Amino acid sequence: MKGFFITLEGGEGAGKSTQIQMLKQALEGMGYSVLLTREPGGSKGGELIRPLLVSGEADWDAVSETLLFSAARRDHLTHKVWPALKEGKVVLCDRFADSTLAYQGYGRGNNSEIQVTVKALYKIVAGDFEPDLTLILDIDPKIGLKRSCDRAGNTEKRFENMDFSFHENLRQGFLKIAKENPNRCRIIDANRTPEEVHQDVIKMVKEKICSLKK
Repeated sequence: MKGFFITLEGGEGAGKSTQIQMLKQALEGMGYSVLLTREPGGSKGGELIRPLLVSGEADWDAVSETLLFSAARRDHLTHKVWPALKEGKVVLCDRFADSTLAYQGYGRGNNSEIQVTVKALYKIVAGDFEPDLTLILDIDPKIGLKRSCDRAGNTEKRFENMDFSFHENLRQGFLKIAKENPNRCRIIDANRTPEEVHQDVIKMVKEKICSLKK
């Protein structure tokens, strides 16, 4: 594929939505054609599934959530991400497969069986495809949850409402994912102003794009 696939990950209130918008504007200013998307969602089928996961009242267990995320992801990849990459676009995605592993595999406890299930389903959905770069916005869960709860109009609070231990486990899950994937993942301190975080984001994106062009 000719384009670049960049994902932003992190816990609740880490600032992904803000940073992905700033990154889009910066890349477009550099002359790139950019597609901004998200998971769950991003495609017609994915957006139909999204409310079930982020704002629904159903008490899904980790396996049920993973199956729903996987169905949404397959639709998203086939109808949105892969076509855009073939057109040479930079695709920026607010959350991707690392969130599924972190939320379902680590957030509910360090469950190795669920982690294996998440990874196996990803292989079925996407094969060997993975992002060119993943930026993990790391934030103290107490700060992130306060930011998220203070956000006006936020109705997607299913995961925010889980107990605090879930969010602590989630953070450690993302850090472990980054450690296990050093060529793809970069950790960014999100306990700072949006402008300070953006400087690190754009620096790492430029470095990665330049290395992939060589």
